[in-house]
Amino acid sequence: MSVIKPAVDYSLYLVTGRELLPEGKDYLQSLEESLKGGVTLVQIREKKADTGEFLQIARDSKAVCRKYNVPILINDRIDIALAVGADGVHIGQTDMPVDVARKLLPPNAIIGMTCNTVEHVTKAVQDGVDYVGLGPVWSTQTKQVAHPVVGVRGIGELLEALEGSNVKAVAIAGIKSTNVLHCLHGSISPSGRALDGVAVVSDIVASREPFEAAKRLATKIKAFKASPNPPVFSLSPSPYTAAAIKQAVGELLSAVKKFSPLVHQITNTVVTTQSANATLALGASPIMATAPEEMADLSRAAGALLVNFGTIQNLDGMLASGFNYNQRRKPVVFDPVGVGATEYRRTSAAALLNAWQPTVIKGNAAELGALANSTEVQAKGVDSIGQGFADPAAFVRNLARKERAIIVLTGVKDYVSDGTTVVRLSNGHPYLGEITGSGCMVGTAVATFCAGASMLAESTRSDDAPEDAKLVRGDMLVAAVGGVLAVTIASEFAAARPDVKGSGTFLPAFIDELGALTPERLATRANVEVL
Repeated sequence: MSVIKPAVDYSLYLVTGRELLPEGKDYLQSLEESLKGGVTLVQIREKKADTGEFLQIARDSKAVCRKYNVPILINDRIDIALAVGADGVHIGQTDMPVDVARKLLPPNAIIGMTCNTVEHVTKAVQDGVDYVGLGPVWSTQTKQVAHPVVGVRGIGELLEALEGSNVKAVAIAGIKSTNVLHCLHGSISPSGRALDGVAVVSDIVASREPFEAAKRLATKIKAFKASPNPPVFSLSPSPYTAAAIKQAVGELLSAVKKFSPLVHQITNTVVTTQSANATLALGASPIMATAPEEMADLSRAAGALLVNFGTIQNLDGMLASGFNYNQRRKPVVFDPVGVGATEYRRTSAAALLNAWQPTVIKGNAAELGALANSTEVQAKGVDSIGQGFADPAAFVRNLARKERAIIVLTGVKDYVSDGTTVVRLSNGHPYLGEITGSGCMVGTAVATFCAGASMLAESTRSDDAPEDAKLVRGDMLVAAVGGVLAVTIASEFAAARPDVKGSGTFLPAFIDELGALTPERLATRANVEVL
């Protein structure tokens, strides 16, 4: 006979912590305000209270939760859960085994477990838990963790282990209204399995206005879950055609010239001048700034951010920049130059990608292969060596699904994907490979087109439009294609000029031709295939 369990909405899962309450804030008042703000599930956690005190807190908390028909769980203490008639328990890896807890609890009790590894998730599914808490996503001051931070990028792998089960999943540790969209967007398995919710502690409990704190979170989570598909940075699954892409790229070039966005670039010091000149030629304005103290202000003013760590000089600035641009819902282009060359570059890239969500990741075969932990393509410094990927279209599609970003793979032929659609571009001239910084200028151009796409989308959005849970608005797949085409097509026009005799005369001519691009010239010359 099947057991009917209570319906549980895991969307906004509050874990209590009385020690975090602001001075003078009553615990039960804070709890009730948070429930009014949109909390859908509550876990009572009391690590320091004695049994009598814990029992009273649990009883009082249950009475408040029942007023709003919100289920209540008890952390660790099955005796307390039984005594107050709670809806279930949450247990850790070192707590009572699930099978023992199940025997002690009513048959319809909810049991959740903290999981930090794929092995933990697999075992929890086998043991019959109802949900898993995955993480820690970020480090936190509210709980000492025995396991290393999993990071946003690691949650997708844990979710993959839930495939084929009915077990629900919430992310845990360090989640706030300022990073919840990054967490939800980035924590999706390659097959599209998303989180069912997030567990939050300090962002609500430590707030003097828990109603507003919960409401901010609930609004974003509800909008994200209401999306027909996990939000991406493109129009997929709508079909793309080569003709439509060419037309849209031209519209974005016009948008760049119309809005003249400020494009913030933390870039390779070797190519700062070329990148700035390329930005100006396309009709935008460059600013090269690296100090972390400036990032909040710059994210308000600029249209997009490029992070290129060809020369990593201020990692703190890179970390702060992407976070602030995520807050402003503005595009972030990541160019992991030479990421596979050193361990420091690999660990720095991982830190950046867990701190903020890139809109576009652009690199050559060796760089993207290093991000994907692939050994198919080898690197020599910042360059790729060998024949490249056997199936580049499949590679970029899979990496886009894993990283939840638009992927741009540069080479003799360029590939761009959002995880669904793959676009192959076949423009360019060999002179690009004979000058310093041509790949970095592709990143600049992509960021410039992303700024145009974002500003175009925002210009048509009303001030009172409802929350849509999008980290960035506008078609970033087309923007990435546009940035690549701008550079490669300008190179063809420059190389054909009679005043160009070699790489030395090519660079200034190339900048001239970037400035001379029009929607018509792009559409006529672009070699675009939708695979």
